[in-house]
Amino acid sequence: MLSELRKQKSKRHTKEKMGFEEATPIQAETIPVALQGKDLIGQAQTGTGKTVAFGIPLMEKIDVKADHIQGIVIAPTRELAIQVSEELFKLGFGKRVRVLSVYGGQEIGRQIRALKNKPQIIVGTPGRIQDHINRRTLKLEDVSTLVLDEADEMLNMGFIDDINAILENVPENRQTLLFSATMPPAIRKIAETFMKNPEVVKIQAKELTMENIEQFFVKATERE
Repeated sequence: MLSELRKQKSKRHTKEKMGFEEATPIQAETIPVALQGKDLIGQAQTGTGKTVAFGIPLMEKIDVKADHIQGIVIAPTRELAIQVSEELFKLGFGKRVRVLSVYGGQEIGRQIRALKNKPQIIVGTPGRIQDHINRRTLKLEDVSTLVLDEADEMLNMGFIDDINAILENVPENRQTLLFSATMPPAIRKIAETFMKNPEVVKIQAKELTMENIEQFFVKATERE
């Protein structure tokens, strides 16, 4: 009873900390499926709350007493990897889940030292994750949940070979959650090869994800 009360208090704290009011459509439809341990394909545009959609089920499965990597999130860019790791840190704050981001552009020795602190979730870009695997500084044999975030963007950036190599280093009995704005043939092939009867959740795209956000751009030369 006391344990359940603590869990509810932790969830309320996380909700207040992150400013949640209600679930977005992708969150409402994917979280219950993912919590059942099923493989899942979530198709929704960027900015619809996909990080929370896979973050909550991921956090629920983490054993904070275990000192090995239990979840891995693969993201296409350094910026997204940092953003996702920050969101997951907030989601796992009440449980004290250890989250580490690894990406190109950051000194690899620093990441190797951080990996020795035994993180439970890794968020990283395909190239840097594969680099750590090759160096044997990242071991994924205990991973139970793998997330492919913005899968179509990773395909567009030429990471398909790295993704396939990483997937081959993760246990077959894992849960795989794939999120993508579009579903090109190469992404469908990944799903067919590496996922087990995934449920598909497709959220209808809208012209604007957030109506109160104004978008603009400024042209600048490279030296600026």
